Amino acid sequence: MTPAHADFLQDLRQTMPAARIFTDPLSILAYGTDASFYRLRPQIVVRVESEDEVAELLRLARLHRVAVTFRAAGTSLSGQAVSDSVLAVLGDGFNRGEVLEGGERIRLGPGMIGAHANAMLSPYGRKIGPDPASINTAKIGGIAANNSSGMCCGTRDNSYHTMRSLRVLLLDGTALDTADPASVAAFRVSHADLLDGLAQLSRQLAGDPQLAERVRRKYRLKNTTGYGINALLDFADPVDMLAHLMIGSEGTLGFISEITFDTVAEHPHKASALVLFDDLERCCRAVSALSAARDASGVSAVELIDSRSIRAVQGKPGLPDLLYQPVGPDSACLLIELRAESEARLDECSGQIETLLAGFQPKISSGFSRDALECESYWALRKGLFPAVGAARPVGTTVVIEDVAFPIPQLADGVAKLSALFDKHGYDEALLFGHALDGNLHFVFAPGFESPAEVARYDAFMQDVSDLVAGEYDGSLKAEHGTGRNVAPFVRQEWGDSAWNIMRRIKALFDPDGLLNPGVIITDNDRLHLENLKPMPAADDLVDRCTECGFCEPACPSHGLTLSPRQRVVAWRRIRQLERDGEGAMELAALKAGYRYRAIATCAATGMCATRCPVGINTGALMKKLQGPSKRPALAAFAARHMRLMTAAARTGLRLAHLAGARRLNALTRRQPGERKIIPLIPASLPRAAAPLPKPGGDGEPVALFVSCVNRTLAEGEGGESVAAHTINLLRRAGFAPVYPPGHDGLCCGQPFASANAAGALAFSQTSLNEALLQASGDGRHPVYLDNSPCAARVKQAQAEGLLDGRLQLFDAAGFLAEKVLPRLTIARRLPQLALHIPCSATAMGVAGSLKQLAASCCDELTVPDIACCGFAGDKGFTVPELNAHSLRRLKPALPDSCRHGVSMSRTCQIGLTEHGGIPYRSIEALLDFCTTPNSGLS
Repeated sequence: MTPAHADFLQDLRQTMPAARIFTDPLSILAYGTDASFYRLRPQIVVRVESEDEVAELLRLARLHRVAVTFRAAGTSLSGQAVSDSVLAVLGDGFNRGEVLEGGERIRLGPGMIGAHANAMLSPYGRKIGPDPASINTAKIGGIAANNSSGMCCGTRDNSYHTMRSLRVLLLDGTALDTADPASVAAFRVSHADLLDGLAQLSRQLAGDPQLAERVRRKYRLKNTTGYGINALLDFADPVDMLAHLMIGSEGTLGFISEITFDTVAEHPHKASALVLFDDLERCCRAVSALSAARDASGVSAVELIDSRSIRAVQGKPGLPDLLYQPVGPDSACLLIELRAESEARLDECSGQIETLLAGFQPKISSGFSRDALECESYWALRKGLFPAVGAARPVGTTVVIEDVAFPIPQLADGVAKLSALFDKHGYDEALLFGHALDGNLHFVFAPGFESPAEVARYDAFMQDVSDLVAGEYDGSLKAEHGTGRNVAPFVRQEWGDSAWNIMRRIKALFDPDGLLNPGVIITDNDRLHLENLKPMPAADDLVDRCTECGFCEPACPSHGLTLSPRQRVVAWRRIRQLERDGEGAMELAALKAGYRYRAIATCAATGMCATRCPVGINTGALMKKLQGPSKRPALAAFAARHMRLMTAAARTGLRLAHLAGARRLNALTRRQPGERKIIPLIPASLPRAAAPLPKPGGDGEPVALFVSCVNRTLAEGEGGESVAAHTINLLRRAGFAPVYPPGHDGLCCGQPFASANAAGALAFSQTSLNEALLQASGDGRHPVYLDNSPCAARVKQAQAEGLLDGRLQLFDAAGFLAEKVLPRLTIARRLPQLALHIPCSATAMGVAGSLKQLAASCCDELTVPDIACCGFAGDKGFTVPELNAHSLRRLKPALPDSCRHGVSMSRTCQIGLTEHGGIPYRSIEALLDFCTTPNSGLS
């Protein structure tokens, strides 16, 4: 650490909690990566929670003359969110939003995920304009600071054009709120020189008609190369210029602490079509016609997919039939989406566009479909392009996603010449696709940076791309991914000296000492794009395909507590590299010392990261592997063979705990994060012991009912009843005759043993369960009801792996109740409000929709907080309770004040949800039993 950084750190520790300041080797490595192919290790990482903390951070940066880089989600692709100085990561304090004027506007903090903002707007039929592909992960601060766009928003609905106002902190600590007249008036006085400087630049640009027209023309395309100097022409007031210069400034001019957007309509009626052309020129002329018809005919998105890309995904399951025919080198297809406010209007738009397309003689068209599954198969083509490169690339290579924009009349030439560059430089794996309505093309390829020759090859390719896009066609070298480090050396080439000098003067006005994200956008280093390239060494087959995109992070309960899946992979790659090289003994020891707790022990290992990963990586599988085999295999084997005894003992323990007082025991067993205790945490909301299982049977269709060991142990409510009682009530009411498997009180799905890597105990449990379920179901003739979501997921997985008989008709609770029980019942009463938690196992099984349908049928207003995984994770809610607490830290604030009831379908999840949500969470069976019984009570 430099002396200046050491002094900065000393002062910082006087004003901020030590728990949010990181200087250890594991943290700076983990935070030193983003989704780009660059890596810088910060000297200090700090998590900021408020505008006041940011102001203090900037004061210390000025005092000690150290550089600061801000990061929201770290999904940017051009190296604009990495630093070798101070990295400030946005904390929960910036995750806020408020819907205004009936959804016409929304005020957002920079820490809110874009998709969460859209969820807030959904009841109003609105959304934010920007729609980047990373919207389920990317945060508002990054979306605005990069002027991100996407498939539908084009240039009209991006952050620049839909921003109503913003609040920004400048390097000197001054806050400007453009929605507050008093703030603006004070700023005009305090920063008159800055505003005069912007006004002078505006006059200079307007006084050069040729350059001014070029600027206007280039911003009719998507363009995020350099600063948005169109603001100097679009506005007369320097305050408006300043606000719009902040959009796309990538943290180099100030910190956006709040932004208000004008929202756009989210039309509910949609249709998609896939249109294949055997001639690229005709295809691109069709794009020009579609662009002209955009507003009149409801064209919301047009994706161009070249012949390379079509061939790369051919043969993969789930694609439309028309893609399985041979395609020539000049072929291309268009994926078109229409949106309209009504079915009638959608019919009209579909007819207009089909007539338009016919004039360009497509080889074949799917026609416009509104069927969700069919449309999903069309979009599977587009979504499959990144994995086609990312998942298949050689170990040690990275994935680069570049995006450029050509004037639409030159789009066909651009596609052909980019393809020729792939061939020239030997990037045979490269694929090309893009948002054709805006002339925006993406290309994905997998360079390796392990040798000087490979770096030189990449450099030669980038020089040729720059000459083609910026030189020959005056297009955009960065259309929507931001300039970053990747294109900073090429900004001058794209814009020319006059515009470049205006951009340099803008930087100097806001940040004369170059302390805000130096090297990004403005640089004199023409080799910056070749420095600090990220190594991607082999680590383990389970994670070697990881591109470090960060899409996994919102689904991970430990993200922000210890490490995220991306950070686990980054650190393990480095550990394995150091082990192979035999170098860096001190660094290796430090990384290993922190990895056991921060990576392995606090991983929920539920696989939710895989549901968000573009290439399907389950980082939890690696953590389980590194955990090693069970340290007590004999004890696990005993438990598996004596499950009846184990559950009886657990019920006795629960009774004793309640006699002693659950709250008293909770106080005695609390621990600090990372602290190890022999006795697990006793939750204050500890369930009572379950009553004996009721007798099954009755008249009706047979169904085998497997009551999980957790539901045989833990009571459903305060009264001590078993969830099985509610399940049997429902099944009988719907005309089913439930029957328990033989020896049911000694059966287990095997999940506890799978979590502990106790292979022998797991095998015994699954064999026993298989035999019992076959007998109870009549060798698979009758369905099997699995009552606890994680257990159901384990049993279904075992069957998929061939460990359980394929004849068994296995149903989780949500699937069976939604498909076979709810249609036969009458909802007799509804709760006014209900909170639903969808367990990660339900998401993994694909039954989240069924669970939501059941919950919605039982209430007037349903709240579903966006918590992908609660972090209870089997027994980790007891042994690593900080994981559950961290994951559910936003649960209570997300619930309406008047909400009194919660529901889920995992008994262990319900413990943590009740503990941290402040309301009782019950099983879906108990809820449905209550709502379909005229005179029952929900306790």
